[in-house]
Amino acid sequence: MSAIPENPYLLLTPGPLSTSPTVRQAMMKDWCTWDAEYNELVNSIRSRLVELAVEAHPAAREKYTSVLMQGSGSASVESVIGSVVPRDGKLLVLANGTYGKRIARAANILAIDNEVLDFGEQGAIDLEALQQKLLGDHGFTHLAVVHCETTTGRLNPIEEIAPVVKQAGLCLMVDAMSSFGGVPIDMVGLGIDYLISSANKCIQGVPGFGLIVAKRAEIESTKGYSRSMSLDLYDQWHAMETGGGKWRFTSPTHTVRAFDQALIELAEEGGIAARCERYRKNHQVLVSGMRELGFETMLEDEVMSPFITTFYNPGAKSYKFEEFYARLKRRGFVIYPGKVSDADCFRIGNIGHVFPEDMERLIDAIRLERYWL
Repeated sequence: MSAIPENPYLLLTPGPLSTSPTVRQAMMKDWCTWDAEYNELVNSIRSRLVELAVEAHPAAREKYTSVLMQGSGSASVESVIGSVVPRDGKLLVLANGTYGKRIARAANILAIDNEVLDFGEQGAIDLEALQQKLLGDHGFTHLAVVHCETTTGRLNPIEEIAPVVKQAGLCLMVDAMSSFGGVPIDMVGLGIDYLISSANKCIQGVPGFGLIVAKRAEIESTKGYSRSMSLDLYDQWHAMETGGGKWRFTSPTHTVRAFDQALIELAEEGGIAARCERYRKNHQVLVSGMRELGFETMLEDEVMSPFITTFYNPGAKSYKFEEFYARLKRRGFVIYPGKVSDADCFRIGNIGHVFPEDMERLIDAIRLERYWL
């Protein structure tokens, strides 16, 4: 049997991302979705996800649970808002980018009563505006916020947002798609009710399913709330909880196996704190090197996440992002186009099986490919 070929380039994107050879190798085995060994693996993954989410408060372990959901990360976000907000509930969405707006769009399609506090694609979440919104008889029962808004790479301050939300008595749902596993999140201390992420982000697996860590009492109270069959969060959780790890429908078996290996490698690296340190070093090397080459970051240092960084495109008429992208790809690096609608920009991810020396090689490649100078 031939060996798995090495990737021809690094994916410097917010996911899918570059994975380790051993994570890719883990997919080279077929699994039956009803096999006891496979279901035990699923439950082991669920247990380890809870441990990661509550690692600062291990005594709270039994108060939390997790569920895996087929599909993209956005499918898991939709499964949460569509399954936990009751028919007479009302959702407040904090938005400062595409992914916050996507939550509101899903809520509208699902006919969930909702309101959006939109701070603009490059704006910070205004805590005073949030406090004012939650004064008096506001009618909101749930609030959703994106932790790392990958539109720009901004890391929203959930440590400051959560106390305001919990003081108002709302259920707090955090889209931690691009942050869970890559930076410590005190789920227990912040009172987060639902934390949502995906297999192909900071835990460094491959696409195929999303994951939700939740307060057990919260998810137990949502039976019958779902507006969807396939995305019924309670049903999915209940099937896994009572069926020994069984999925309701065909599961992404190869992705699950790869994710198990990715969790093993996260632990071997030293856990979330160690991975966060590597990502921060990647980010520091990237930003420092790009600035030396004359590129400008969109955000200020203090609000940038260590996961993905947005840079303005050079102003030279001879510069074209598509040309820049193609040249870097030939040198072994794939970057990401911009997502901010009113700014000419591009993005570079720092996550995945990527190390500071890789970022140094990227800077060298960009130095050689500044054809517009």
